[in-house]
Amino acid sequence: MPVNRNALIRYNTIDKCLRNHYRKWTLDDLTEACSEALFEYEGIDKGVSRRTIQLDIQTMRSDKLGYNAPIIVKQRKYYEYEDPDYSITQLPLSEQDLNKLNDAVDILKQFQGFSHFREMTSLIQKLENKIYTEQTRSRPIIHIDKNEKLKGLEHLNDLYQAILKKQVLKIEYRSFKAKSSHPIYFHPYLLKEYNNRWFITGHKNKAKEIMNLALDRMLSFTQVDNMPFHDDPTFHPDDYYKNVIGVTVNPGLMPRTITFWVDHFNAPYVLTKPLHASQQLISESPQGTILSINVVPNYELERLILGFGPGIEVLSPPSLRKRIGELLEKARQRYFE
Repeated sequence: MPVNRNALIRYNTIDKCLRNHYRKWTLDDLTEACSEALFEYEGIDKGVSRRTIQLDIQTMRSDKLGYNAPIIVKQRKYYEYEDPDYSITQLPLSEQDLNKLNDAVDILKQFQGFSHFREMTSLIQKLENKIYTEQTRSRPIIHIDKNEKLKGLEHLNDLYQAILKKQVLKIEYRSFKAKSSHPIYFHPYLLKEYNNRWFITGHKNKAKEIMNLALDRMLSFTQVDNMPFHDDPTFHPDDYYKNVIGVTVNPGLMPRTITFWVDHFNAPYVLTKPLHASQQLISESPQGTILSINVVPNYELERLILGFGPGIEVLSPPSLRKRIGELLEKARQRYFE
């Protein structure tokens, strides 16, 4: 059962008292000290009962929280630590604790581009140092895919703040197809990550359709204070991206049923990690499995299918089957002609 904040305050207060060897501590003294601490930190003016402190001491003595505190009673009246150097704040971390801290640090580090987590940088560094000194020979249990050299990550926090404050942005943007950059007046709604890349979703000024801009194609941006922000209350991220794989949403196109065959080697991978939430099993055989998804065809879908090489064959619709066939033929020509 999780320990609540008030209990932790009491445990730490009792610990501080028992580490003060210049006075003797009765149960009433400890009760009074805990009551004062709760009032100071939490504004609780209701005094703590003697019974509560007795239970706290019992908990601290036990292995329930890993303290095993050597609390003894002298002269049937005064509480103290049998080991004068003991403190609950100096307990060594267990291997399980260190593994959990390692995992938590790895997860927190993914968000250091946001100001909400910037203040945690020193804390993360302290945690890493603590883990390193305690566990220098241990391998990590969780490894999160990341690309620290990805362009555009430095924009994350400022873009987040612009969305939060509903600010129009003037973005100097250069797409992969353009020879030079050009300014875009943009009304941002959402930051989205896909395949280790970040995008900002919103409306281009005076445009009706929502669009995505890749952060790694943004050269710079400034806030536009003299332009009213155009909000779209009908925009909901889950609905907007519901029928696509990735971030490319082709306006006006309806989802289509994509039927594909997967060979026996790749079938377990696709069955346990569906290409899309709409994936349905149609049939299975020793030669392979036939599945379907209901999505709007886009660039990301094509890349995903091509990534399986000969392991996937698109059966329908004919237009997508032809498109994938043409791309595979071009790839064949690269290698054999």
